[in-house]
Amino acid sequence: MIWLIGCNGMLGREVARQLKENNLSFVGTDKEVDITNPDALDAYQKNVMTSFYSLDSKLPESEKSISWIINCSAYTNVDKAEEDTELAAKLNAEGPLNIARVARKLGAKLIHISTDYVFGGDGNEPYTENMEKNPLGVYGKTKADGEDAIEKEMVQYYILRTAWLYGFEGKNFVYTMTKAMNNRDEVKVVNDQFGSPTCTVDLANAIITIIKKTNNAKGFFGSNSTPAFGIYHFTNEGQTTWFEFAQAIYKYGRKYKRITKDCAVNPCTTAEFGAKVKRPAYSVLSKEKIQKELKIKIPNWEKSLKYFMKSKRFEVKK
Repeated sequence: MIWLIGCNGMLGREVARQLKENNLSFVGTDKEVDITNPDALDAYQKNVMTSFYSLDSKLPESEKSISWIINCSAYTNVDKAEEDTELAAKLNAEGPLNIARVARKLGAKLIHISTDYVFGGDGNEPYTENMEKNPLGVYGKTKADGEDAIEKEMVQYYILRTAWLYGFEGKNFVYTMTKAMNNRDEVKVVNDQFGSPTCTVDLANAIITIIKKTNNAKGFFGSNSTPAFGIYHFTNEGQTTWFEFAQAIYKYGRKYKRITKDCAVNPCTTAEFGAKVKRPAYSVLSKEKIQKELKIKIPNWEKSLKYFMKSKRFEVKK
């Protein structure tokens, strides 16, 4: 049985959809179970799960326990985190610690989602998993603290760092740009920050693949049957700037009639844009480890964007 925490978020909804598609038994929780409250987490897994199992007589005995926890919950408002430091720390650092303790107690494996913001972004080569963390702001600092808490608490974990995430559910850069391009004659987008756009469809697929391969560790990891737990990077392949990303959104938006008017897409600098919080100038993540050790296949970012904008699931949220 899989416990999906943060099931109503942009990534959580996609993970839930793919769990159903793959016939993987799971339960999902969101704000109704407070991850900053250890007692709330413990009570849920004891009381609610017991009730669920007793009602589902068809559930195999092997699945009548929580074997995986996927944590998609987080405080993600980078600008607001600078003022809302206490809540950001609770959700991004204390919450993961509490979840890790529950996972260890249950003997469950944990998949936790982290971010490129744990790095300072002052390099010019893709960051590997073992590079020193040097977050610029509160958001990155609290996410780094969450990683550290999990590493100290347990060993059966996968921490997946990702970046520039967008998906079919919830607000994101692709929907924001599409809406703006349908309502303005011009948009200005930062052209001096480099990263890799990532579709939730691909990240969720990687999560499902990791669960399946770990469950079948003997067949996948070799005779020692040892899953390669640890920290991994996952974004779509390739790198770009926010400006070039916006250009691609406009191109496919026009092609698939998501954008129905002419709109100029012009570059600007981070300084000209006037962001409240300093962001990593270069946050490209190396995927060599996840491809080599877990044999995860990763699509190119523009290929995934094209699929996203062409899909019938595409819908700009108000």
